[in-house]
Amino acid sequence: LCAQATGQAAKSARTVVVAGIPDGLLQDDVMTDILMIHFQMSKNNGGDVEEVMYPTAKKGVAYVTFEDQEVVESVLKKDEHRLEDRRLSRCYPLKVTHYCENVFTSVTSVLNMSIFKDQFVLEDLIQEFKKKSTALSFGPLQSNGHISVQGSFPAIKLLRDFLLLKAKSLSEKDNREESKFHRRPRRRLQQHGLTTETSDFVRDADGEKQAVVLDTDIYCYMKRFFPRTFLVNDVVISPITDGDITTVYIKNAGSRSDAGQVLRIKEKIENQSIKLHNTLRKRRIYFEEHIRDQKQRYGQVCKSLKARYPHVLVILCDTHADVIGNSSEIFEFTKEV
Repeated sequence: LCAQATGQAAKSARTVVVAGIPDGLLQDDVMTDILMIHFQMSKNNGGDVEEVMYPTAKKGVAYVTFEDQEVVESVLKKDEHRLEDRRLSRCYPLKVTHYCENVFTSVTSVLNMSIFKDQFVLEDLIQEFKKKSTALSFGPLQSNGHISVQGSFPAIKLLRDFLLLKAKSLSEKDNREESKFHRRPRRRLQQHGLTTETSDFVRDADGEKQAVVLDTDIYCYMKRFFPRTFLVNDVVISPITDGDITTVYIKNAGSRSDAGQVLRIKEKIENQSIKLHNTLRKRRIYFEEHIRDQKQRYGQVCKSLKARYPHVLVILCDTHADVIGNSSEIFEFTKEV
């Protein structure tokens, strides 16, 4: 895992984000070829291209990875990139910026799929997972039925709920077919850590409440730019932050509250968090230790740039500032700061 992470970091350093690609004009493989040619040309300060990822989750955006990291700096120094090719009716200006890794807290889990092998083709079940959980990254399926999965807390939670439904359906099916062994499926599920209760469902003196575990930076971004998510009538939403993790508790404000509203708010927060986890990036600006009042100075500069970058969040700490937003905006913002 350490070697894999190191390799991924090295690849990220050799990658640029290209925006402004004319979407839908040509076949994806043709546009990929045009982009590769553009970034290999010397007049564009280019070099050998290892990979072009297009299309991506964001419309009109591609990721170009070079074989040599020095080419990245060379490409970024070019004042203007214009995509030209005989297959295009005109030239298109491109915006090229550094690639920034998604650095928000995520979960890696190993699923034991062997309990489903008697009822499903595991490969087909994994494909169903991938279609349903596009926010997650899946490793290869092992011969023993184990598979690793990585993603945000809410995305992992949604996958777990999906698995519980599958397991429950098997249990009910077995109960109907073999009533005299009605307790056996339940023991089998519990043995593998699958129960019908969820760990983020809590009962307290005031009734019932739900909990959502979020990356703290994601929570701060949601609170700043989507404040209405946490302001709901007849529902009490209480966040508790512990370092990189913020747990958001949701419960009814009174006995007359809609029982289903808590679940709807919880689902809304989960879905919003997953979306932001996939689109946001974070860069860190470290303060110079030998210069006093760095935090105040950086704060003033960031405030002066706020109007030009309305969707960028800056979190000032004692030794650094975290800049959160989409990849191209935080790159430009950080450069200006």
